[in-house]
Amino acid sequence: MNDHLLIRLSQSHLNLLETCPPQFKRIYLEQLGSPLSPEQQEKLTWGSQFHLLMQQRELGLSIDSILGEEQQFKNSLQALIDAVPCLDNLSSQSWKEAEHCRTLALEGYLLTVIYDLLITERNKAEILDWKTYLQPENTQKLANHWQTRLYLYLLAETSDYLPEQISLTYWFVKLPNKPQSLTFSYDNQQHQKNHQDLIILLNNLQSWLEDYSQKQRNFPHLDNCQESCPYYKIINDLEDKALTNKNNPTDLLLTIEEIEEIPLW
Repeated sequence: MNDHLLIRLSQSHLNLLETCPPQFKRIYLEQLGSPLSPEQQEKLTWGSQFHLLMQQRELGLSIDSILGEEQQFKNSLQALIDAVPCLDNLSSQSWKEAEHCRTLALEGYLLTVIYDLLITERNKAEILDWKTYLQPENTQKLANHWQTRLYLYLLAETSDYLPEQISLTYWFVKLPNKPQSLTFSYDNQQHQKNHQDLIILLNNLQSWLEDYSQKQRNFPHLDNCQESCPYYKIINDLEDKALTNKNNPTDLLLTIEEIEEIPLW
């Protein structure tokens, strides 16, 4: 357990920890993340603006300044409104909130989620998440992603809803396609599995952090890392190079910056 302030962890932290612990160390501890390309930055900016647009709309604030002359924003917004009736038509028993934040202290860490939109009724709760790219083909991969797992887990842990009363729906709003959705239901079996996997992952992180800070040990690759992680050979080569080239860290940093980021799906 941590004896200091709780370390805040999001789904992106968990995904990287599970996929490639050395990459987690590189990005979050050593802050060696690669710079975004202009195309990546443009996509990120568009996605951030769209999320801001949806948040202000739900708050009843003016969205004219965001829409401006951006026709794609207008088309995406109208297409989503047409596809998701609950955005504007809720029963008197329903409640909703945009950018809804939930946290849970677990094993000395603070797990954090922010739902794009949470809609609750007496006997059910639905999480909606806006995705500004095309729907992925591999549904199972998305089901196993820690965003899906953590979003559902935290709502069950921090509310009176049973796991079976909770769902998560991703809405993919990338034009020119019509908005598409994927809904993931939840149950107690999934909840217990998520809890067990979280405990294991957080305990591993605690052990790795202690070894890193006290013994200067690198974060280890996992058993299946060689098969599933695109950084396995590259990071191993970099670590070997670091041991033989301690007096010239610049070359190592330049090589590290050439590694691409892990895709979400």
